[in-house]
Amino acid sequence: MSEGSKGSSLAFGQVVIGPPGSGKTTYCHGMQEFMGRIGRKVTVVNLDPANEAMPYQCAVDVAELITLPDVMDTLKLGPNGGLIYCMEYLEANFDWLQEKLAAFRGHYYLFDCPGQVELYTHHDALKNVFAQLAKWNFRLAAVHLVDSHYCTDPGKFISVLCTSLSTMLHVELPHVNVLSKMDLIEQYGKLAFNLDYYTEVLDLSYLVDHLASDPFFRNYRRLNEKLVEVIEDYSLVSFVPLNVQDKESMRQVMQAVDKANGYSFGDQEQRSLEALMSAAVGADFHFASTLAVQEKYVQAQDKAVEEEVMEL
Repeated sequence: MSEGSKGSSLAFGQVVIGPPGSGKTTYCHGMQEFMGRIGRKVTVVNLDPANEAMPYQCAVDVAELITLPDVMDTLKLGPNGGLIYCMEYLEANFDWLQEKLAAFRGHYYLFDCPGQVELYTHHDALKNVFAQLAKWNFRLAAVHLVDSHYCTDPGKFISVLCTSLSTMLHVELPHVNVLSKMDLIEQYGKLAFNLDYYTEVLDLSYLVDHLASDPFFRNYRRLNEKLVEVIEDYSLVSFVPLNVQDKESMRQVMQAVDKANGYSFGDQEQRSLEALMSAAVGADFHFASTLAVQEKYVQAQDKAVEEEVMEL
C-alpha cells in the first residue's frame, strides 16, 4: 500500500460516522458478522480512542497508539478537546496506521470512528486521514448513522438534515445516510408523516408548517424556511432505514454502500450478473425497505390503539 502506487490492488471499506449514541459500534459488530456469513473477509479498525468495550473482533485499535483518558490526564483537556488532539495525533502518525493496515491486504475494512460531530462538520483531522487512505488506494464510503428517534420531532429532524448535509460536504466521500434503530422507532412516539417522507426527504415545507403549529417554533418560521431551502437546493440528503437485527435490512444497507464505494463493480469478488444488478437498483430497494419498516411501524401503532381502547 505504498503511497501513490497505482499498481497496487484496491482496498474497499466503510468509515462509520455519526453522533454519540447513534449505534456505530453496534453497526460495525452487526456488519462484521453479516459479511462474514456471506464469505467476505472483514477487518474492523477502531479509530475511536474513547472506545473501551468493543463487541466486535478488533484487528487494528487506535488505543495502541493513543487513548483519550491518557490525553485528558496528561494535557488536562476535556473529552471534546482530548478527542480532537487524538485525531490530530493519528493524522501525524500515518506510518503507524499504514503499517497496521498492511497486515490485512485483501480484506474489507470497517472503520469505527469517534462520535464527536465537530470532527465531521468542520475539523480537518479525520478528513485528512480519509484522504490519506484514498492515496493508499482505499475506496471508502462514509456511512453516517442517525438515530431514528429524531424523526418524531420535526425541529430535531431539520437539525439532523443540516448536520448530515454539512457532513457530506466536509468529509468528501461517497456517502450513505442511515436511520439506525428502526426496530425501536415505535417506542419514540407517533410520526407526523409516513416513514418514506423522512427517508426520501420529501417536500419539507410540510415539516415547516407542522413546526409552525408549535408556539415556540412559530417565531422562527422564517429561519426554518431558509434552512429547509438550503437542504432542498443541494438535494443530497436521503436515508436508508436500518434494523441491525434484521438480515434483509442489513443486506439493503450493504448494497447501498457497495454501490457507493464501487465494491460491486470491482475485481475483489466474482459476482453473478443478478447480484451486480441488485446492488445497482438504487431507489427501488430503498423504497421496498421503507415499506417493510413502515408496515411494522403502522402495525405497532394500531396495536397500541387497540390496547388503549380495550383499557377504556
